Amino acid sequence: MALEVLEVSLEMIGALRAPVARLRQADRDLADQLRRAASSVALNIAEGAGRVGKDRPHHYRVAAGSNLEVAAGLRVALAWGDLEAAEVQAALDLGRRVGAMLWRMTH
Repeated sequence: MALEVLEVSLEMIGALRAPVARLRQADRDLADQLRRAASSVALNIAEGAGRVGKDRPHHYRVAAGSNLEVAAGLRVALAWGDLEAAEVQAALDLGRRVGAMLWRMTH
């Protein structure tokens, strides 16, 4: 399952490329934070996959937290009017899928 959730997290990053580039024009800090949070999701999933014992679920929980940060960042950008719902819907949908997969991996 770790490889599958990693692939979905990379799809989410792909879906974020255009909205984050557009957001950079209005709010560079939030765009950078979204980029770091989305990268953290994928990187922690990959690191967790290579660990054993208590380390593995810890990295998956960190990835889940970063995934929630991505969703919150997108909602903040929507609330400020810097992005439109249609341009972030795919990323939000993929993020929900990543979140559900990580939840199953940690519970």
